[in-house]
Amino acid sequence: MAPVPPAPPAPSGSQAWLPEGIGEAALLAELRRLSWGAAAILRAYGRGEQPPYGFAPVLSVEEGGEGPVSAADLAVNQWLLDGLAQAFPSAPWTLLSEETAKQQLSEGVPLEAEWLWILDPLDGTKDFLQGTGEYAVHLALVRGQQVVLGVVLLPEPEELWFGLLGGGTPRAWRENRGGERFAPALSSRSRLPELVLVASRNHRDQRLEALVADLALGASRAIGSVGGKVAMILRGEADLYLSLSGRSAPKDWDMAAPEAVLRAAGGAFSHADGRPLTYNTGDVRQAGCLVASHGPNHQELCARSAAALARIDPGFAV
Repeated sequence: MAPVPPAPPAPSGSQAWLPEGIGEAALLAELRRLSWGAAAILRAYGRGEQPPYGFAPVLSVEEGGEGPVSAADLAVNQWLLDGLAQAFPSAPWTLLSEETAKQQLSEGVPLEAEWLWILDPLDGTKDFLQGTGEYAVHLALVRGQQVVLGVVLLPEPEELWFGLLGGGTPRAWRENRGGERFAPALSSRSRLPELVLVASRNHRDQRLEALVADLALGASRAIGSVGGKVAMILRGEADLYLSLSGRSAPKDWDMAAPEAVLRAAGGAFSHADGRPLTYNTGDVRQAGCLVASHGPNHQELCARSAAALARIDPGFAV
């Protein structure tokens, strides 16, 4: 994938898509710093090395610690929350992460915040623990119930994806650690039998297998985090991701950042009945059948998925 020039600046007057007093360039610069810092922290914990920025080395459970995953989660969570708070001390936004949700949220009650950061310091915990490298960090800025900005960091391949849905024309790109920018490369595959599905390795059940069989797609890939799955679509290596809730459902912090990047790149992400994803509704679960795709077949994929699920599991709310 060839490097591309820097994305054009936001159109004049479009700063209204960010909170008052927050400049786009300054915000993106801070998100880069925080993202690459998070990558360094996670890679250190994953390798059993001394983490940077003064975070404590991981303790084994026998030594009274909580293991590498909990240590990494908490360190990156603190790094992101402290970083945003210190960089923008007067910003009129609220910060929410997977790690703080139990303390901040009450069931059925949205947070009183026009602007809300939704963070996942470690998406793909099992893959982090297993050493597959297929884990991610998600940062998403939501206004009202809609995501306006998303960042997906893949620490191991050193990919940093940005998606901006505000400020005029949606913009998406990938950066490496050196700051080079690369355009998304969504595939040109258009027939359903050609489409490549990327699915979860750890969260599959018989309903999902039946749905995939009904769609009669082409090849299938299985990898870890939602951010990693969407990155495969952005690179043109896959075309479709399906999320089908069962005993549990993905949460706001799983979906917000990947949705923003994929949609900003020209893809699509919705419920199978066409409803958009919404956030900070009082229910953090993103339940039902969610369809993320490279775009051209999205309506057909949604319609066929909804019809198939009506046969496979009557009464399932997509």
